[in-house]
Amino acid sequence: MSSAVTANPPYRNAPGVLHTILLAGSVSLFLGALLSDVAYYNTQQIQWSNFASWLIAGAMVFCGLALVFALVNLVRAKRKAGHPLSYFLALLLTFVLGLVNAFTHAKDAWAAMPAGLILSVIVFVLILVSAWLGLGPRSGGAA
Repeated sequence: MSSAVTANPPYRNAPGVLHTILLAGSVSLFLGALLSDVAYYNTQQIQWSNFASWLIAGAMVFCGLALVFALVNLVRAKRKAGHPLSYFLALLLTFVLGLVNAFTHAKDAWAAMPAGLILSVIVFVLILVSAWLGLGPRSGGAA
């Protein structure tokens, strides 16, 4: 048997199963909210705005719990700078803007539309970045 050793072997300090489920659930729920906002923008059927509000509420629960896991990982990390900090900050920014999005969607459906759709796009892009940082492979030694 031979094993090859590389200079900077890729490592994966993978999050736990529950953390992964919460992060993936946030992505899918924020995507559903974005698609509901797009459907409301195209059809003006108020029920789409209600769907978006409920999907954002569920996404905020999942994102908030994933944020707690990210905070615990940040506290336990040997190096506080770099990847654990950037992941935590991206998820925190996602949570804060998601909360603003939830408050925007709490308005009347007609009043929430231009800002709600724009916030849904921004929050979805942020949760994708957060998921990429949280679940993507890393290289260069232990975290």
